[in-house]
Amino acid sequence: MAKVILISQFPLPYPKIGSWTTLYQNYLNGDHAIDYIICEQPDEQFQNVEYGIVSQTLTLKLKKKYQKNNYIGYIEALEKIVVSGEKFIIQIVDNFGIIKPLQEFLESKGKRTQCYIQFFYHGFAPFYGNFESRNFYEFIDEMVLLTHDSYKAHKNYYTILPCRFSVLHNGIDENKFFKVSTEQKQKLREKLGLTSKTVFIWCSQDRPKKGLDLILDVWSRIYEKHTDCTLLVIGAKRDKTFAGVSFLGKIPNDELPQYYQAADAYLFPTLWHEGFGLSLIEALHCGCYSIASALGGVPEVLQHGDLGRLIENPHFVAEWIDAIDEFLLEKKEYPSLPEELYSKTAWNKGMNERIAEAKKSLGR
Repeated sequence: MAKVILISQFPLPYPKIGSWTTLYQNYLNGDHAIDYIICEQPDEQFQNVEYGIVSQTLTLKLKKKYQKNNYIGYIEALEKIVVSGEKFIIQIVDNFGIIKPLQEFLESKGKRTQCYIQFFYHGFAPFYGNFESRNFYEFIDEMVLLTHDSYKAHKNYYTILPCRFSVLHNGIDENKFFKVSTEQKQKLREKLGLTSKTVFIWCSQDRPKKGLDLILDVWSRIYEKHTDCTLLVIGAKRDKTFAGVSFLGKIPNDELPQYYQAADAYLFPTLWHEGFGLSLIEALHCGCYSIASALGGVPEVLQHGDLGRLIENPHFVAEWIDAIDEFLLEKKEYPSLPEELYSKTAWNKGMNERIAEAKKSLGR
């Protein structure tokens, strides 16, 4: 039976917040099919998987410098595993840089036909230009994307695309992120000191493409008309104060659900082609009415408007004002998210299916 190797540029388990590292952590704590993880030394290790540790020794640093190969530690760890005549599925997540040294290693050792390369891409738009993509797509066996719309973007952009594609939607822990009753919501608001009639949330890393500055501009105009509402900003701080805005900074991941559960609406003003939007589905699972940019994979996540309000022109301040006004005046609701949709359970099942299909392709 083919063995599965995950090559991770982060130590796993990963102690910080991260979308795909969280997905794998959920998966590796359950019924998984990973046999080996190649990564740097984590603080602790999963007990039901073997490790190939990449130690950042002085010798390795010198090798990387003189061989001009930042991935040599990963390749050396891989070589210790693939010495046998077994077949292997090698999983790589968003690490485009390792593909060339991996290709050179497998071909030089005569191991390429023993391996099936699964590349998981958490962006949306094609990463490489049309011409420079050729070698990448000829080498990997399967590209796993977050949405079907991302596949369409790849299919329409590249003139040659010689590998398999599949889609695996992101999933969150439905045991942490779920909708609470009206009574529980009120208790959470009292606990968190939220006294406004309506509570909105923005939650992300504070980068320009995440749209916080745009939303703060929108909010200053909204608050002129609707003073009985609050915007909670999670993950960012500002020196300037804004009426009706509470900057909460970074919140531990385990504490996030209560903020979503206490809120009424979630604002997702991404200004780039977001791959999926993990915080968006966290908010949806907690019952938030969601208003989001119609960019990248977001329309598919919101089922093209069936699960949330899409802003077709997200760089236009007026469209956000109209959408928020409409919600405040009409209290429109969308259907509750099915528990299994975009869930950890569904992602784990989908990952096992992707591995099973890869094993079939390897002939074992």
